[in-house]
Amino acid sequence: MKALWTALFLLTLQFFTAQENEAYANGIFGFEENKNQKVFTDWTRVRKEPDVSAQIADSLQTNSQVIILKKEEKILKLGERRANWYKISYQKGGVTSEGYVWGGNLCVGYRNKNGYDFLFGLSKTIDKKSKELNTTEKQNIAGVKVMQGNMLIDEVYFDTGREEELSYATFDIESNHKLQNVELTLKAMVSGEACGVASYDQYILFKDKKLIVLPQLMNVGDADVFYHSEEYIFPNDKGGIPNAFIFKTEEMEKDDKDREKKKRSSKIYLWDGNSYKLK
Repeated sequence: MKALWTALFLLTLQFFTAQENEAYANGIFGFEENKNQKVFTDWTRVRKEPDVSAQIADSLQTNSQVIILKKEEKILKLGERRANWYKISYQKGGVTSEGYVWGGNLCVGYRNKNGYDFLFGLSKTIDKKSKELNTTEKQNIAGVKVMQGNMLIDEVYFDTGREEELSYATFDIESNHKLQNVELTLKAMVSGEACGVASYDQYILFKDKKLIVLPQLMNVGDADVFYHSEEYIFPNDKGGIPNAFIFKTEEMEKDDKDREKKKRSSKIYLWDGNSYKLK
């Protein structure tokens, strides 16, 4: 196990070092022109030019809808988040206006269900200490918000890895997985493109206008050398059990003689209709 994580760290460090001087935007902030998008951060500034020092023309609240008119070439980096500036069109007070916003303030994904708007975005970067490696690393923080119009119902936040793990993202609404009193389940995912760069799956339960974050899942691998996979088995899945969800882990690592060593484990979280606990 120690060799697995050492290999992962070295691969990630190598990838990051090769990329740190390049000007590029994180893939999750790539938005299509002439498509609708929503604002994630509250009171997002609309500027007259695509620059952080440009005059502020307006501000938009969380869940405001905009139309992406054009992606500008200029990129701004805040923490571990790199995003283009976008020219947008929006309506406010019955008036249609145009301006520029930084892509990192927009939703990575959003969905509407049962009268609620569910928004997924990245809010900030923090310094996180690693006890195992005795280092401090940059960690991106993502969030999911539940809105009714411009009213915030609830919000939760969770880690999403480093900059190289922000190449791709999805955000979906799933069934309640037959968990008692759960209205629906949200799944947010971010991942990188290179070998040895992790992907993160974050499941969130929605019940009684509240969001409940489940333990995060992480998957990583490097071709046929090693992999680490995590998944949930819910009550409606094959092998699922009532009023619980199963956390399953599988690891594989090849030794010096190219022999595979696999390790599997699982644990059960009990769900009582309001919260979960480890069995």
